[in-house]
Amino acid sequence: MMILVITIAIRLRRSDDLLKNLMFQKFWAWYQNNYTLVLTATTLLFFIQIFHLYWLFTDVVLLRLTGTSYFVFPSFWGAVSTFLDYSEIPAIISTSILYLHFLREKFTAKNFLYLLFINIQWLHILWITDEVVIEHFTQYEGIFQWHAAVAWLAILIDYLELPVIYDTVKRTIIEIKNQASKIKL
Repeated sequence: MMILVITIAIRLRRSDDLLKNLMFQKFWAWYQNNYTLVLTATTLLFFIQIFHLYWLFTDVVLLRLTGTSYFVFPSFWGAVSTFLDYSEIPAIISTSILYLHFLREKFTAKNFLYLLFINIQWLHILWITDEVVIEHFTQYEGIFQWHAAVAWLAILIDYLELPVIYDTVKRTIIEIKNQASKIKL
């Protein structure tokens, strides 16, 4: 999936072949016309991951490093965090489309890097899941034994979302302010 997204991003920049396709033209026209709504929905969907990252840090990472969990919510919320983590799939898809939109407008290294940060999440979701990390950190004897570096890699991959979340929140605030100033005029 990540290779497909990268290939599309590069082809969009290098060639207008895909843009000549009426379906893509209609989609991108709709996307541009509804940009504020799409940006806000994408940001909210992706912002949900903050709670999951909080849980991961306070209940998994700090527990491993200090022997104490600093997760202040009842244990039920750990399960809620797992459920919220599944909202990551639509968040990755919508955020990938958002960054493809940005790359269509202007190809920048930052937007390309953020697109990579988003799509490397597929590796975490499909291969090194949170269950693998927890299994390794709690010394549970599972079917497969993972090296500690793999568990830490999964955590690092999860936290690559933070700069993208920050960027989408910032863009949303700027866009809403711009829309509000247009209404006042």
